Amino acid sequence: MLADILAVLPETALALMGMVVLILGLAKVRNHLAVAVLTLGSLLLAGVLLSHVGRAVDPGEHFMFGMFVLDRFAIYFKALLLACSFLTVLLSIDYLMRHDARPGEYLALVMLATVGMMTMASGVHLAAIYVGLELMALSTYVLAGYFRRQVKSHEAAAKYFVLGALSSGILLYGLSLLYGATGTLELQAIAGRLAQGPPSAAALAGIGLLACGFLFKVAAVPFHMWTPDVYEGAPTPITTFMSVGPKAAAFAIFLRVFDGGLAPVAESWRPLVWGAAALTMVWGNIAALTQDNVKRMLAYSSIAHAGYALVGLVAGGDAGVQSVLLYMLVYTVTNVGAFGLVILLESRGYAGQTVQDFAGLARKQPVAAFGMLLFLLSLGGIPPTAGFMGKLYVFAAAIRSGYVWLVVIAVLMSAVSLYYYLRIVLQMYLRDGEGVEPAPMVSAVWTERALWACAVAVLLIGLWPGPFAAAAAAGLGIMPLP
Repeated sequence: MLADILAVLPETALALMGMVVLILGLAKVRNHLAVAVLTLGSLLLAGVLLSHVGRAVDPGEHFMFGMFVLDRFAIYFKALLLACSFLTVLLSIDYLMRHDARPGEYLALVMLATVGMMTMASGVHLAAIYVGLELMALSTYVLAGYFRRQVKSHEAAAKYFVLGALSSGILLYGLSLLYGATGTLELQAIAGRLAQGPPSAAALAGIGLLACGFLFKVAAVPFHMWTPDVYEGAPTPITTFMSVGPKAAAFAIFLRVFDGGLAPVAESWRPLVWGAAALTMVWGNIAALTQDNVKRMLAYSSIAHAGYALVGLVAGGDAGVQSVLLYMLVYTVTNVGAFGLVILLESRGYAGQTVQDFAGLARKQPVAAFGMLLFLLSLGGIPPTAGFMGKLYVFAAAIRSGYVWLVVIAVLMSAVSLYYYLRIVLQMYLRDGEGVEPAPMVSAVWTERALWACAVAVLLIGLWPGPFAAAAAAGLGIMPLP
């Protein structure tokens, strides 16, 4: 019993502090900075507890009636998810102040979504994974429509809720079919049952439905329809959060379930994921070419990046899993930086919504323009940025596993992506922004701190990838011993 409490101590502490922050919101406390600092402190506390608990428990031991494990894989993703939430809160402070929005409920929902994502990362039982996924999803549904007076925010929340509920139903149905075929929901036991012989039709149907549900959560084609509208309509810090945190958590359970519990029948599901990866890379990049709205363009870009990460899942094995873990880290710091620049420009009087809004930015705000250049180059996979190293590891793992044609598609689509990324660079450095004088500096201290952290991480991973690749390699154990 004590070991069970210890294993979930970071999630418990974060959930309790989330309740405290929620009570502050219900009490209509509008001191944005105090509530935000309390939230940041809670996330740091959860990180410290995670570090101590990770050293105190046996990585192969199961907790909570065999539903929960705290292996290196879980610790890696939990640390990444806490970092995502920490950066989101930093980006949200100035945004909430500028819109005079109540911070309590907003920040509490971010914390509760983080608890759900952390539960997903540690789940080795499909029921526990589903509960964590729903906690995350319900919190993000509300966050997407948090600004009630904005029509686009309402639209984003409604679309996200309806399609998210549909995907959850598909996922739950697949889970029930798999349970009927194997008699268990525990991943290690599922792997043992599937290894005994060819999978039944019910098992294959369940695996297919599970794949569809997970592909929706990572915004892969053809389950991507919600992404552009939701990303455009949601508050920009929440768009940032949804593009990195839930996606990283979804890839954690994708790896845990498919490269772990369903590994004995990999030849049955791998062609499906291969096709989804190829379609996602192609459609995400081609659709982004026609977008003038920057948030929609970055939404399609995030769809394409889900395709690149799926390449690592298709590759499988230690190299494939390591490449996905590293890619999630790279994608997180890069995408948070790109969306953070949009938030910063909004705070300084630029709309930041269309590509043309970036015209002449290098003259008006040279530091911001250089930061956006750095993040766009990383998204495009240009050295010496983190994006280059992330794609290098993914493509190398796929080539080792024999998926050369998938890598060819990925490389070609990476070249296509440079066109729409460089459109913004062209506006910033080669357009004058006629009739617009340099805007006065507006204080956005917390946003700038988040951007500096992301910029340093992008350069550090690009120039010195060894320690980060080693950290990803340390988190390979996705199938703990019973």
